[in-house]
Amino acid sequence: MGITGDWDVRIKTPIGSMEVRYTFTEHDGLLSGSAAGRHETVALSDIVADGAHVTWRQSITRPMRLHLEFDVHLDGDRFAGHSRAGRLPRSAVSGVRRR
Repeated sequence: MGITGDWDVRIKTPIGSMEVRYTFTEHDGLLSGSAAGRHETVALSDIVADGAHVTWRQSITRPMRLHLEFDVHLDGDRFAGHSRAGRLPRSAVSGVRRR
């Protein structure tokens, strides 16, 4: 099953935790996805799944303009890892697959 599906994700940032719904889909072997937060919905890019290791990028404009890079490890219907925005400190990321 891998990363495909809908996920409830928590990102613990220096300014507080954010709740975001992620959706990952696969078509003809290519992964795509989106992230829907309180302020906006954005497309994911450069999604790479190598077994249980998944990385992707996204840009947001709210609450501030940031380019984020994610690096997570899957464990069944959960994942954990981090995100990074440039030189800012890493933020812990955890997700649970929606049923």
